Amino acid sequence: MRPVPEQARTARTTTSPAGAGAARPTGRAHLRAVDAEGSAQDGDSDLDLIALGRRVRHLRKQAGMTLDDLAAELGTAPSQLSLLENGKREPKISQLNQLARVFGVGLDDLFGAEPPSRRAALEIELEKAQRGPLYASLNLPTVRISSRLPMDVLESLVGLQRELRRRLEEQAATPEEARRANTELREEMRAKNNYYPEIEAAAQELLDAVGHGSGPLSHHVAADIAEHLGFSLRFVPNLPNSTRSVTDQRNRIIYMTQGRSRDWDARSVLLQALGHHVLGHTEPEDYSDFLRQRVYTNYFAASLLMPERTTVAFLQEAKARKELAIEDLRDAFAVSYESAAHRFTNLATEHLGITCHFQKVHESGIIHKAYENDGVNFPADHSGAIEGQTVCRYWTSRVVFDVEDKFRSFNQYTDTSVGTFWCTARTEGHSSGMYSLSIGVPFEHVKWFRGRDTTERCTSRCPEDPTCCRRPPQELADVWEGKAWPAARANTHLLAAMPQGAFPGVDTTEVYEFLARHQDRG
Repeated sequence: MRPVPEQARTARTTTSPAGAGAARPTGRAHLRAVDAEGSAQDGDSDLDLIALGRRVRHLRKQAGMTLDDLAAELGTAPSQLSLLENGKREPKISQLNQLARVFGVGLDDLFGAEPPSRRAALEIELEKAQRGPLYASLNLPTVRISSRLPMDVLESLVGLQRELRRRLEEQAATPEEARRANTELREEMRAKNNYYPEIEAAAQELLDAVGHGSGPLSHHVAADIAEHLGFSLRFVPNLPNSTRSVTDQRNRIIYMTQGRSRDWDARSVLLQALGHHVLGHTEPEDYSDFLRQRVYTNYFAASLLMPERTTVAFLQEAKARKELAIEDLRDAFAVSYESAAHRFTNLATEHLGITCHFQKVHESGIIHKAYENDGVNFPADHSGAIEGQTVCRYWTSRVVFDVEDKFRSFNQYTDTSVGTFWCTARTEGHSSGMYSLSIGVPFEHVKWFRGRDTTERCTSRCPEDPTCCRRPPQELADVWEGKAWPAARANTHLLAAMPQGAFPGVDTTEVYEFLARHQDRG
């Protein structure tokens, strides 16, 4: 699992400001990226060198040459050439030109998309597997891959690796594991004040590349960003039900559904899909990795929809007027209230010196998402997990459901055992019900916000005191305790394991069949 800084550094180095930013360029684009004296330094480069080395070996044998013969032609030592063929040495550009001349092929042929033979494909797959984290975790010796390794042994080793990976992906994550992953990620976000400068920089680099200066990011500019990164877009009516988008990485096509969903913005869906590419994501190793990738791509999309420079300037000007309001941020950048609230948490502490908390609460009172760096006492289970916990009925995020005026934000002060907090909240509909979205700050920061003059005030003794709202009033309990039997609405997602697979909940077969159909259509 890689932290954001490493991923964002990958984004900065692999995204070309002048053209398509492939995660790892191939052909002539790759040659331009190779340092004349460089050697492989990271895992991604190693994987490309494996394929290059196997292709050189195939061309050498096809030409009937030994290592000594080719080394003599190139003016290098056979041992150095052997390292190249085994994917352990990155050649100089001049040496690649020599190889192309000796074999009578073009430079692009050395970086062909397909392995030269079935055996070469299996060798490449096994070499990649043995250099990966899964194999390393087994503490097994590596198998030397050479021409003397029997084909049936090679096929068996590759088959075992595939089956091991498949079984690990199918191990269902329990709800407890999911909550632990959420807790770990929230702790990371709190430590960083929910601000990731590397992702901000990667987003700004793209905005500069397409010439977007200020104002809302239009669908046209979002499409320009995709084109700049080398992706084409196709809207289709038959996207797999378990997906919001599907990226064909081979042909660099992003498929999206036609029409506009009430639950998401097409711009966000596109930018999140591009985020996986720009941030250098690989297939998630586990649910925790999947969750992190989703959070980082959401952050990336928000950094494009609400660029740091213009958003900070907007917020600082509003703070100077003591008129900070989430709905103004929403309207200025043509995004949802939830997106604006999330973005405020990214920038408030880093640029405004304001600590805060965010909640997304279902109408049943259950926390769906939450973040805090202001010391608010969210309810939590023994593991520290907040998601799935019930919010005090006196908190703004619960009271707002009963407010008749849904056009304007509802503001309230709440006195708690850890201090007084001011919160502003709204409700929004979703296919799964109504949710409240609230931003809160400690009392000392309320002076910067519109709505600070509210007279709404509640007192909450949760979660320390169960008599606050978790136990029914005694006069009601005296009448009804033991005489009521409600039929509970089962939250089946709390009883089941997490969906299987590297991408939880996604039907991989359905996705592959979808891509195959559209590839056949050209």
